[in-house]
Amino acid sequence: MRLDDHLPVDHRLNQVYRFGAGAMGLILVVFGILGLLNHVSFMSKAGERIAGLNSNGALSTISIVIGALLFVGMVIGGNFASTLNICVGCAFLISGFVNLALLDTDSNLLAFKMSNVLFSFGVGLLLLFFGLYGRVTGGLPHDNPYWIRRHPEEAAREQHARERAAAAARRPPPRRGLPQH
Repeated sequence: MRLDDHLPVDHRLNQVYRFGAGAMGLILVVFGILGLLNHVSFMSKAGERIAGLNSNGALSTISIVIGALLFVGMVIGGNFASTLNICVGCAFLISGFVNLALLDTDSNLLAFKMSNVLFSFGVGLLLLFFGLYGRVTGGLPHDNPYWIRRHPEEAAREQHARERAAAAARRPPPRRGLPQH
């Protein structure tokens, strides 16, 4: 079973996925623009401090591109935004580990410092949270589309019971007592 099956586009979880993509995209775009405005050399290994993080032209450009991609996810929304948040969140976590290994080496092409590594981990975890919210848990409510997809027989029984209850509520109540003339 795929994670993105059967989530209606207008489901309330869509707002969580969109907000996550938009907020993280905004942070990355602002960071990237501030980095480019400082005229840092594109491949400078020393970088410049911007908003508490180290940056060079390459990292600023990558930040803008990833932020724009997250904005696209925010606009499209739904399963796409959720899946995009998950994928980009995983990429940020991997980037944090890779750049942690590259600190203080000549291979540190993005001028990462420890603050960048921590930022990468933080953004990765937040994107994973926003992407996986409502999709993976042991206690999904029974109206959650992912729960319905995973438990089709029980969902069908519950739907049938709701339909019977609604039909019973529409019938007039039985008359009691003697008929009145």
